[in-house]
Amino acid sequence: MSDFVRSMPVLEVSDLSASMAFYRDQLGFDTGGTFGEPPAFCIVNRGKITIALDASREGGRQPQNQYWAAYLYVTDVEALHREYVDRGVEILRSPEDTDYGCRDFDVRDPDGHIIAFGQDLVPTEAGPGL
Repeated sequence: MSDFVRSMPVLEVSDLSASMAFYRDQLGFDTGGTFGEPPAFCIVNRGKITIALDASREGGRQPQNQYWAAYLYVTDVEALHREYVDRGVEILRSPEDTDYGCRDFDVRDPDGHIIAFGQDLVPTEAGPGL
Protein backbone atom coordinates (compact mmCIF):
# COMPACT_ATOMS: atom_id res chain seq x y z
CA MET A 1 0.00 0.00 0.00
CA SER A 2 1.26 3.49 -0.83
CA ASP A 3 0.79 6.56 1.39
CA PHE A 4 -0.34 9.85 -0.09
CA VAL A 5 2.23 12.52 0.75
CA ARG A 6 1.21 15.80 -0.91
CA SER A 7 -1.16 17.32 -3.42
CA MET A 8 -0.62 20.00 -6.02
CA PRO A 9 -3.60 21.84 -7.52
CA VAL A 10 -3.01 22.63 -11.19
CA LEU A 11 -4.54 25.93 -12.29
CA GLU A 12 -4.94 26.79 -15.94
CA VAL A 13 -3.76 30.37 -16.58
CA SER A 14 -3.97 32.64 -19.60
CA ASP A 15 -0.69 34.49 -19.02
CA LEU A 16 1.97 32.43 -17.26
CA SER A 17 4.26 35.42 -16.58
CA ALA A 18 1.45 37.49 -15.03
CA SER A 19 0.31 34.57 -12.88
CA MET A 20 3.85 33.83 -11.72
CA ALA A 21 4.27 37.49 -10.75
CA PHE A 22 0.97 37.49 -8.84
CA TYR A 23 1.75 34.34 -6.85
CA ARG A 24 5.32 35.53 -6.19
CA ASP A 25 4.85 39.26 -5.56
CA GLN A 26 1.33 39.37 -4.13
CA LEU A 27 0.91 36.01 -2.39
CA GLY A 28 4.56 35.47 -1.35
CA PHE A 29 5.16 32.15 -3.11
CA ASP A 30 8.57 31.09 -4.42
CA THR A 31 8.82 30.05 -8.05
CA GLY A 32 10.70 26.95 -9.08
CA GLY A 33 11.27 28.16 -12.59
CA THR A 34 9.37 27.41 -15.74
CA PHE A 35 9.15 24.39 -17.98
CA GLY A 36 8.86 24.31 -21.76
CA GLU A 37 9.93 26.63 -24.52
CA PRO A 38 8.21 28.98 -24.61
CA PRO A 39 7.44 28.54 -20.90
CA ALA A 40 4.12 26.77 -20.41
CA PHE A 41 4.24 25.46 -16.84
CA CYS A 42 5.48 26.70 -13.47
CA ILE A 43 5.41 25.35 -9.93
CA VAL A 44 5.09 27.83 -7.07
CA ASN A 45 5.39 27.01 -3.40
CA ARG A 46 5.16 28.54 0.04
CA GLY A 47 5.89 26.40 3.06
CA LYS A 48 4.41 22.96 2.38
CA ILE A 49 1.94 24.28 -0.20
CA THR A 50 2.59 23.72 -3.91
CA ILE A 51 0.50 25.00 -6.82
CA ALA A 52 1.16 24.40 -10.51
CA LEU A 53 0.40 27.12 -13.05
CA ASP A 54 -0.33 25.66 -16.48
CA ALA A 55 -0.54 27.98 -19.50
CA SER A 56 -3.75 27.54 -21.45
CA ARG A 57 -3.28 25.69 -24.70
CA GLU A 58 -6.77 26.48 -25.93
CA GLY A 59 -6.78 30.26 -25.52
CA GLY A 60 -9.89 32.04 -24.34
CA ARG A 61 -11.49 31.93 -20.91
CA GLN A 62 -10.06 29.65 -18.25
CA PRO A 63 -12.33 27.03 -16.67
CA GLN A 64 -13.72 28.11 -13.34
CA ASN A 65 -14.56 26.05 -10.31
CA GLN A 66 -17.90 26.33 -8.62
CA TYR A 67 -16.15 28.52 -6.06
CA TRP A 68 -12.69 27.65 -4.71
CA ALA A 69 -9.90 26.46 -6.97
CA ALA A 70 -7.82 25.64 -3.88
CA TYR A 71 -8.22 25.77 -0.10
CA LEU A 72 -4.87 26.29 1.64
CA TYR A 73 -4.49 25.72 5.39
CA VAL A 74 -2.28 28.15 7.33
CA THR A 75 -1.31 28.48 10.99
CA ASP A 76 -2.27 32.16 11.44
CA VAL A 77 -5.00 33.36 9.09
CA GLU A 78 -5.11 36.86 10.63
CA ALA A 79 -1.37 37.43 10.10
CA LEU A 80 -1.63 36.22 6.49
CA HIS A 81 -4.64 38.44 5.87
CA ARG A 82 -2.72 41.48 7.20
CA GLU A 83 0.27 40.55 4.99
CA TYR A 84 -1.95 40.37 1.91
CA VAL A 85 -3.73 43.64 2.71
CA ASP A 86 -0.29 45.29 3.07
CA ARG A 87 0.72 43.82 -0.32
CA GLY A 88 -2.43 45.23 -1.95
CA VAL A 89 -4.03 41.87 -2.70
CA GLU A 90 -7.74 42.12 -3.49
CA ILE A 91 -9.55 40.37 -0.64
CA LEU A 92 -12.89 38.93 -1.80
CA ARG A 93 -14.02 37.86 1.66
CA SER A 94 -12.43 38.98 4.92
CA PRO A 95 -11.55 36.43 7.61
CA GLU A 96 -14.59 34.91 9.23
CA ASP A 97 -15.41 31.91 11.37
CA THR A 98 -17.30 29.21 9.50
CA ASP A 99 -19.70 26.44 10.44
CA TYR A 100 -17.11 23.89 9.25
CA GLY A 101 -14.64 24.83 12.01
CA CYS A 102 -12.25 27.13 10.17
CA ARG A 103 -11.54 30.83 10.03
CA ASP A 104 -10.81 31.73 6.41
CA PHE A 105 -10.72 34.39 3.70
CA ASP A 106 -10.62 34.42 -0.11
CA VAL A 107 -8.57 36.10 -2.82
CA ARG A 108 -8.88 36.00 -6.62
CA ASP A 109 -5.90 35.43 -8.93
CA PRO A 110 -5.47 37.13 -12.34
CA ASP A 111 -7.48 34.38 -14.10
CA GLY A 112 -10.37 34.51 -11.65
CA HIS A 113 -9.42 31.42 -9.63
CA ILE A 114 -10.59 31.89 -6.06
CA ILE A 115 -8.05 30.76 -3.49
CA ALA A 116 -9.11 30.33 0.15
CA PHE A 117 -6.72 30.56 3.08
CA GLY A 118 -8.01 28.96 6.25
CA GLN A 119 -7.01 28.17 9.79
CA ASP A 120 -8.45 25.12 11.54
CA LEU A 121 -10.11 26.43 14.74
CA VAL A 122 -10.10 23.01 16.42
CA PRO A 123 -6.77 21.46 15.43
CA THR A 124 -6.31 17.73 15.74
CA GLU A 125 -3.25 15.53 15.83
CA ALA A 126 -4.11 14.34 12.32
CA GLY A 127 -3.64 17.86 10.94
CA PRO A 128 -5.81 20.58 9.41
CA GLY A 129 -8.95 19.55 7.64
CA LEU A 130 -8.98 16.10 9.20
